[in-house]
Amino acid sequence: MTLRFGLKLAQDAPVESFREVWRTADEAGFDHVWVMDHIAALGDDPTRPIFDAWAMQAAMAVDTTRVRIGCMVSGNSYRHPGMLAKLATTVDHLSGGRLEFGIGAGWNEREHAMYGLDLGSVRTRMDRLEEALQVVRSLWTEPTTTFAGEHYRLTDAVAEPKPVQRPHPPIWVGGSGPRRTLRLVARYADAWNDTTSTPEQLAGLVEVLERHCADVGRDPAEVRRTVQLRLREHALGDLAGLVERYAALGVTEFVVVLPPDGDLRGHLDDVVAELPRLRVAG
Repeated sequence: MTLRFGLKLAQDAPVESFREVWRTADEAGFDHVWVMDHIAALGDDPTRPIFDAWAMQAAMAVDTTRVRIGCMVSGNSYRHPGMLAKLATTVDHLSGGRLEFGIGAGWNEREHAMYGLDLGSVRTRMDRLEEALQVVRSLWTEPTTTFAGEHYRLTDAVAEPKPVQRPHPPIWVGGSGPRRTLRLVARYADAWNDTTSTPEQLAGLVEVLERHCADVGRDPAEVRRTVQLRLREHALGDLAGLVERYAALGVTEFVVVLPPDGDLRGHLDDVVAELPRLRVAG
């Protein structure tokens, strides 16, 4: 089993710090590099800086040459899926076919209230996400798209060009809800990203995912299992042990989330030095 590793710098950092992370990932042998998607900063102070996720991915596309790029994950509630499909196609072309397409339902009540965006109930958000996944995949693969859903309607919609990657960029669905999210993962995703579960918690969710895959007639091995490892929560020296425990559950992709404060160059150098040990931990 080949393990793959990525880097992510979340928020509260100047553009040049993000570029330093992207270039380090590109040059030091990481497999992917990520940004996050929010309109206002998370935490107690929403006035802290945070940049637009898709503009950042466009910059990542031209600032790097090898590493795969993505957003973990785009909030579906921020954009019409037609716009999202077009943004993703543009970044896929700018990067020469290196986009990993991350999407989730959206959840942050405060920023939706700030901008007058309809967040809706959990059920509504999941219904919208399922429709959006169908719309985006159709726009990427079909000559035209006509779709009549409860939340989105398209009539003979043209989406050209198509992405560089065929049939489409890998779709990562983020979240851990056992009833709806993991069902959507089983039906639509190429990769599942869990952000918070311990290995013990993930073991139960893996069983749920496998049942959903059986229900829709899909081999669960087709879904890449991925987790995030936050250096604010885990000491660097503990990551290899965590990787080993997650890998035993079939996790093959790990995203190391760097703290936005402190010595960024020092954090990067430490993670780069640790990367060979992490690759063999599974």
